[in-house]
Amino acid sequence: MKELINNLKGDRVIWSFVALLALFSFMPVFSASSNLAYIGHGTGNTISYLLKHLAHIFIGFIIIYWVHKVPFHYYRGISKIALPIVWLLLGYTMIKGTVIAGANASRWIQIPFIGISFQTSTFAAIVLFVFTARYLAKKREEEISFKDSLIELWLPIFITLGFILPSNFSTAALIFSMIMMLTFVGKYPLKYIGFIISAGFAALLLFILLAKAFPDSHLFSRVNTWQSRIENFRTNKPGEDDYQIEKAKIAIASGGIYGLGPGKSVQKHFLPQSSSDFIYAIIVEEWGLIGGLGILFLYLLLFFRFVIAAHKANSLFGKLLVVGLGFPMIFQAMINMAVAVELLPVTGQTLPLISSGGSSIWMTCIALGIIINVTKKEEEIAQEISDKARREAALQKLIDKQLEEENEAENEAKNEAEENYSIQDNAGNPMNAVLNK
Repeated sequence: MKELINNLKGDRVIWSFVALLALFSFMPVFSASSNLAYIGHGTGNTISYLLKHLAHIFIGFIIIYWVHKVPFHYYRGISKIALPIVWLLLGYTMIKGTVIAGANASRWIQIPFIGISFQTSTFAAIVLFVFTARYLAKKREEEISFKDSLIELWLPIFITLGFILPSNFSTAALIFSMIMMLTFVGKYPLKYIGFIISAGFAALLLFILLAKAFPDSHLFSRVNTWQSRIENFRTNKPGEDDYQIEKAKIAIASGGIYGLGPGKSVQKHFLPQSSSDFIYAIIVEEWGLIGGLGILFLYLLLFFRFVIAAHKANSLFGKLLVVGLGFPMIFQAMINMAVAVELLPVTGQTLPLISSGGSSIWMTCIALGIIINVTKKEEEIAQEISDKARREAALQKLIDKQLEEENEAENEAKNEAEENYSIQDNAGNPMNAVLNK
C-alpha cells in the first residue's frame, strides 16, 4: 500500500479530496438505493447496489491512475482524433438510445456483451473541453481570425452540441456555458464571444420553433418536458418534477442541524432518483445541515485547489485543461445542490463522485486524471531530468565498457598474431606430399 501511494504523482491535496468524496459516497448511495431495490426486485436489499457502486469507484480510481501517467500534452492530438468518434457515438445514441430506470430521455447506449449503460454526452463534454483548450493554446501567439475560428473551433462545437441538445438540454447548456468561460479565460476576443453567444441563442430558438412546427417528431420529444419544468419552477404548478422537489424539500427540512442519522432517511422511499439526481437531499436528511454544508465546503476546497493548479501550470494548454475540466465539475455539483433546494429547475445533473452511476463517475475520473497529470508536471520536471541524466550516464558507461572490451580483444588478437609470425620456413620440403604418395 505504501509503495502504491508513493506511485501517486501530482497534487496530493486533490487526491485527498477525491478520496474523501468517494469514501463518503458509499453511505448515502447504500441508504438511498432502497427505492431502486424495491422497484427492481421487491426486497429492499441494497447490498447489490452498494457493491455495484464500489465497482464503479474502484474502476474510476484505476482510470485516474492510468490517465495521470500519460503526459497531458498527448491529449492535444487525442482530442482531435476523438471528435469524429464522439459524433458517431452521439448519432448512435439518438437512434438507438436506451431508456434507463423509466426516464423518458434516450441519453444512454448499452455497451454490448457487458450490459453497462453509457451516457455519451459526458464523454463528449470532456473531448470538447480538451479540444477547445488545444485550439486556444495553439493560437496564443497569433491574431485570431473569426472566419478561421468558425471552421476550426465553433463548427465542431456546434455539431457536437447539436447532437446532444435534442435529448439533454441541461448538459448542452452546461457545456456551452463552460466553453464560453474557457474561451474568455483563454483570451478569445470578447466581441467574437458575444457573437457566438447570440448565435447559440438563435440556434436554440430555431430548434424550439422547429419543435413547435413538428410536435410529433421523436427528435423534439423533450421540448415539452423542458417547457413544463420551467413553468412548474415559475408558477408552483403541480407535476412530476414538482413532486420530486417537494419530497426533496421535505427531506432537507427533516434533517435539521444534525440529521436523522446515517441510513435513517424516510424520503428515500418516496423520492425518485434518490441515489443520483436528488442524493444531496438524502445527505442533508441523514447528516443534517452540518453534513450538507460539509459537502459544499469540500467542493469549494476542491475548486480553490483547481485554481491553484491552473496558476502553477507550466503551459497555457495545462492551465486551460485545469480550468476547462475542473470548473465544470464544481459547477455541476452546485447545480445539483441548487435543484435540491429549488433554486433551479430540475436538470438531471448528478453530484460528481457521490451520485451512483458508472459513466458519470468514470468520465469525472478521466477529467480528474488529466488535471492531476497537469499538476504533477511541475513537481516531476527535476526528477525526470535527473532520471534522464542517470539513464544517459549508465548507458554511456555500458558503451565505454563495451568499447574497452573490444579494444582489449583486438590487442590480444594482434599480439597472438605477432607471436606466431616468423620469417623462417618451417614447412619442410614442399614436394613431400608428392614424394610420400
